[in-house]
Amino acid sequence: MYIPAHFNESRPEQLHKLIAQHPLGILVANGKNGLSANHLPFMLHPKEGPQGVLHCHVARNNPVWQDLENGDEVMVVFRAGDAYISPQWFPSKLETHKQVPSWNYIVAHAYGRVTIRDDERYVRGAVARLTRIHEASQPVPWKMTDGPKDYIDAMLKAIVGIEIEITRLIGKTKLSQNKEPRDREAAATALNHQGDSFIGNAMQAALAETLATLLPK
Repeated sequence: MYIPAHFNESRPEQLHKLIAQHPLGILVANGKNGLSANHLPFMLHPKEGPQGVLHCHVARNNPVWQDLENGDEVMVVFRAGDAYISPQWFPSKLETHKQVPSWNYIVAHAYGRVTIRDDERYVRGAVARLTRIHEASQPVPWKMTDGPKDYIDAMLKAIVGIEIEITRLIGKTKLSQNKEPRDREAAATALNHQGDSFIGNAMQAALAETLATLLPK
């Protein structure tokens, strides 16, 4: 991924936060049968390994787990959000006409070594933890014991676990940091006005961070 310096996000805690809040990642692999991409919900254990470990599972019928060997390198792409940026939003465009359309987004790429975990204990534990995380906000959280034992056992046999030890973690936070503050503020306001508040709020937070660095110490 091309990352100009002003869009670089290298803080591990911020990248871990992005993954935790937006856990549906794209597992990109180049296995025995070539390139593949699978959209999967991941769990990040940030304190496992030097940079964290990702856990997920796939359907047993999904060929990806047989296409990979333990130790193969894979990449997982996580996207927090994105939005189109119109040049019409920039006050400087009205003065110079030197602005063009662009696209803002926040992403993280996790590179790592894969381990296939085709064992019932691992899969059961991973599914139970994933369920607890995502059911926590429900009025009556679903749990694995809600289903008949033979049914749950059959469902678990139909999936295979995948563990990825992260070896490199990079991020790109493209929020118009290369523009003037007034242009950044105006674009953020326009996004919020049209309902793209995730990127709009992120732009305002990034602008506030930039302005804080300019204050006298």
